[in-house]
Amino acid sequence: MSLLYPRLLPQQARRLFDECRDLPAGELANRVAFSHPSAVYVATGGDRAPEARLKELRAAIVELAERSGFPDSSDRTRNAEFDLALAALLHAETGMVPAEAASRDVWAFLALVLLPDVSYWRYPNPPRDRVLGTDLTRHVFGRLWWRAQLVRSPDDADPYGALKILGEAAFDQIYARRAALGGSPHMVRAILRVWNDLDLNGVSERDTLRDFLKRLLRLAPFVLFDGIEAGSLDDELRAVALEAVASQHALTGSPPSAPARFTSVEICAGAGAQALGLQRAGFDPLLLIDSKADSCFTIDLNRPSWDVVCMDLMQFQTEMRPDAVGVDLLSGGLPRVKSSATIGRPEDTEERRVLRAAIDLARSIRPKAVLLENVPDLVDSPAFEDDRAWIEKELTAVGYRTSWRVLNAADFGVPQNRSSGFLVALQDRYFARFAWPEPLEAPTPTVGRVLGPSMASRGWLGVERWVQSADRIAPALVGGSDRRGGADLGPTGSKRAWAALGVNGNSLGDEVPGPDFPADESPKLTVEQAALIQAFPEEWRFSGGKTSRYRQIGHAMPPPLATAIGRCLAEALRS
Repeated sequence: MSLLYPRLLPQQARRLFDECRDLPAGELANRVAFSHPSAVYVATGGDRAPEARLKELRAAIVELAERSGFPDSSDRTRNAEFDLALAALLHAETGMVPAEAASRDVWAFLALVLLPDVSYWRYPNPPRDRVLGTDLTRHVFGRLWWRAQLVRSPDDADPYGALKILGEAAFDQIYARRAALGGSPHMVRAILRVWNDLDLNGVSERDTLRDFLKRLLRLAPFVLFDGIEAGSLDDELRAVALEAVASQHALTGSPPSAPARFTSVEICAGAGAQALGLQRAGFDPLLLIDSKADSCFTIDLNRPSWDVVCMDLMQFQTEMRPDAVGVDLLSGGLPRVKSSATIGRPEDTEERRVLRAAIDLARSIRPKAVLLENVPDLVDSPAFEDDRAWIEKELTAVGYRTSWRVLNAADFGVPQNRSSGFLVALQDRYFARFAWPEPLEAPTPTVGRVLGPSMASRGWLGVERWVQSADRIAPALVGGSDRRGGADLGPTGSKRAWAALGVNGNSLGDEVPGPDFPADESPKLTVEQAALIQAFPEEWRFSGGKTSRYRQIGHAMPPPLATAIGRCLAEALRS
């Protein structure tokens, strides 16, 4: 019989999520509990897990986490090892059946009450679905239980050994993105058995897996995979897999022709960071629009061939540039909106008008694809539910399908814990071919590694000690509002995080420390160093005074993140 776990209902879970989001590890550990006044149990279906069982579960998970650096540090390699071990532990030790494991409220209790310190260590400053369980394929613990559930082979000496065959990003292609295949443990185990025996020398594993799964999906309407015995199913899948491998060899056997390039219109273009990243992915800007003169001058400094129009987006009319109609991509990083509860406040009016103008422009010029970036809450907060519904209604009415996602720039090589919310909309015929980018497998560079050469450039004697202490990624750069403040590294919490990295965040410096700067003091960042943290190219120049230049940097989307999403959009449009 199943063990039943406490369930933390959504309203209380959201409140605890917000309370825990910015707490240090020590305070999160102090919040650990084995019950909660608001927790409930399902009425039937098993026995309630006793407190002693919850304590044993927590102790076992904490022990695994400590082997991977908890609570002080973590890295991609150790995180992956932790996830593999934790998947097997959760499935083997929780005593859940699928009906219990399908409850988001169970996983919210485990993440926010029993293991908040481990949850926020594994995913610092996480998006809501990582903790609340709104998407169990992404929950810090729930996704691992379900992976183990799908791969477990009880007759094997190592029942969970198949977890090691594919990394999480590849496995996600099977069970999260290909529901017609990933919903069947019988099918998933067969895919993994066949995949483990393939010879992939000379081909891309990721591309071959995608091709393999696409071929299986074409067969799914005609073949009842669940009705085929394991040995025969393996034979069927192996034949399909070998076709995918042969196809990839054929593609790489001769030099490929240059991929087609696309056109884009960039709105709220800022310093050109997003347009630069998209250009690397194959999108050449036909037109860029921004209302701030310094931003327009910055783009001219670096890309004089780009056509920049310096005007308010709300004043732009399609008739001014008929060549923009039917462009491949409309993209932009929009001013940060607040929830609809604050729409009456004067400081929020302009941001919401820009958002509406962006959607109106998409309806007018009908690009093949739309990419808009904003705050993570626009993607996953209930406070923005009406906004999402309105946006989807407007775009659906003119033939688009939409997808929302929160992505962290740190997962794409940017030395900064910077989460952003994204909307992608594609015309219906392209949508099925789009997949969000997967995090890079390489470790994210630390602040010390990125800024070490510039900190040493004027002979500062304390640089070696500083590089060693700046051994983590940075907090998110905060550009601030044009209506107040000067150039500093953000609110109090951000400045504390910078201080822990050995950086004085109270203001920006005019130059890097020289030989007379005390070895034991914390230097200030220069504008140029802030640009490196945002992953601008070192040669990118900025127009305006210090505050204006820093705000252009702080408001930018890191180019590598734009490139990652752009490549996925380009692949969908080329297919």
